[in-house]
Amino acid sequence: MRGAIPGVRAAALVALALLCLVVPGRAAGQATRADSAAVILETARRFESGGRGDVATALYEYLLERFGDTAAAVEARRMLAVAPAGRSGRGGRVELQVWSTLYGLWLGVAVPAALGADGPEPYGVGLLLGGPLGFLTGAGLARSREFSDGQARAITFGGTWGTWQGYGWADVSDWGEIDYDSCDPLTGCSGENRSTERRFAGMVAGGLAGIAAGVALSRRDIPAGVATTVNFGALWGTWFGLAGGILLDAEDDNLLMATLLGGDAGLVGTALLAPRWNLSRNRARLISIAGVIGGLGGAGIDLIVQPEDKETAVAIPLATSVAGLLIGTLTTRNYDARAIPGGGAGEALLELRDGRLSLGSPMPAPVLVPIERSGRRSRELAAGLTLFHARFQEP
Repeated sequence: MRGAIPGVRAAALVALALLCLVVPGRAAGQATRADSAAVILETARRFESGGRGDVATALYEYLLERFGDTAAAVEARRMLAVAPAGRSGRGGRVELQVWSTLYGLWLGVAVPAALGADGPEPYGVGLLLGGPLGFLTGAGLARSREFSDGQARAITFGGTWGTWQGYGWADVSDWGEIDYDSCDPLTGCSGENRSTERRFAGMVAGGLAGIAAGVALSRRDIPAGVATTVNFGALWGTWFGLAGGILLDAEDDNLLMATLLGGDAGLVGTALLAPRWNLSRNRARLISIAGVIGGLGGAGIDLIVQPEDKETAVAIPLATSVAGLLIGTLTTRNYDARAIPGGGAGEALLELRDGRLSLGSPMPAPVLVPIERSGRRSRELAAGLTLFHARFQEP
């Protein structure tokens, strides 16, 4: 999926909603995903022919995100592929350029530190050159092809995650540190402790490796929701690794290793499962913030109860953060379905699910209605309501 500027996308969806409301309703069957996708595609084409290519692009992208399994999505993908350069993917390009500028400034400090610079002059030169070079590099990469929000996030998060991993594994491996246990009591320790320089070198190498991996992954279509889910998965894995290490009495390098491995496990796990979950960016954020609320609530309980041992002090926010994630997942399970026109979940007047009948609030959805005039059959745009929706579990 390609990214779109939020304001343009909102305008496109508002236009679509208004279109559904002003078109007179006709007697029709339940709206299907294919009908809704066809309506969105037709609406996008009308904006395209009317010279509003930006709104049409936003509608194409919305169609791909919500109706990717329909025939209309195939046509939308083709229309985006032949869209004029610069009309889509602007959100991803902006994120890429801003992040690359900040990363260039970081390299302006990290590279002199990795080389063991003593005076302030090398750092001044690094800051002077790092920002502009980072911006120009990001701008050049953004001009090379279109980047959706998800594709840009794969690069930016790859660089950030690689920097953290480079620091962590350089510290765990004691790269550049002197082994004081093997020092001769008479002659002392040979060599020079260059652990600080090596840690900076590890961060630089890890960040560049993460960027390279992100660029390679960004050649695939990455929905924004999948990218956001993977990012949060890595962060939550880091927290679970840290908490698990403390509960297992890990210390120093072992605790850091548990934290690093937990984050890597979260990253890999969500990267494999996120495409199957297909969460939207907003739902992934809601689930994650529910976990944050739960974790902070556990920290509040710690302040009130004041546990005597660190294991209990960590176990409480760990349990409440997991509970928060579960509650967030359950309470938002119909969030993405409600965002789909004609999605059905909770939007039918009568809904039968798992043997339970409930009342809902039907919302108008765009449909194409077959009609016959003067012996000629055609399909016209109309607004439909879902009166009954049923979902059955497979035996």
